[in-house]
Amino acid sequence: MESILVIEDNPDTREWLYSLAEEAFPGAAVDQEATLQGGRGRLPSGYNLALVDLSLPDGSGVDLLIDIQSDYPDTFAVVTTIYDDDRHLFDSIRAGAKGYLLKDQPRERLVAQLKGIARGDPPLSPGVSRRILRYLAGGARRTEPDAPRLTDREMEVLSLLSRGFNRHEIGKALDITANTAAGYVKSIYRKLHVSGRAEAIREAIGYGLVSAGGNDDG
Repeated sequence: MESILVIEDNPDTREWLYSLAEEAFPGAAVDQEATLQGGRGRLPSGYNLALVDLSLPDGSGVDLLIDIQSDYPDTFAVVTTIYDDDRHLFDSIRAGAKGYLLKDQPRERLVAQLKGIARGDPPLSPGVSRRILRYLAGGARRTEPDAPRLTDREMEVLSLLSRGFNRHEIGKALDITANTAAGYVKSIYRKLHVSGRAEAIREAIGYGLVSAGGNDDG
């Protein structure tokens, strides 16, 4: 690894990750950013490795993973996070993460996991590896009974959301008012436990409620 980018909003944690990267890859140039937009601005410079936090002040690290997978495939993206749950893990993997490390591990273990990248070993925390194995065995797979129960009208609205329609356009398409459409959108967000269109589409794709390829108009 010659060049590494650390994207983490907490200053102390960012410095800690910086030191881990330096220890794992002596001589590598390590840059730091605290925001999603900062990371996006750095990526065109070209990096061998990106350590990506998921909770950033201006968005989700998952969006940065998507950018890396699409536009910077030579950058090896590894999530560094506190989130030890299936939703964050599998959203990250679907978005292109090549590794998933929990920050609460001992320093020496994290350094060893980063060093393993050079040997072709995926950097995965032990608990994460077990989750992936359970998922592949079917134990943690999302199934239809687990999906949020949306009404037929909410499914129509969700389908239009995934195609990039705004609330006024949804209202016109379904012959309802924009306010009524906004109410359906709010209900969908609540049931999917999200706060925006992009997150709603990701969750809906994960549950098989809509197909991939939706837009986010903000």
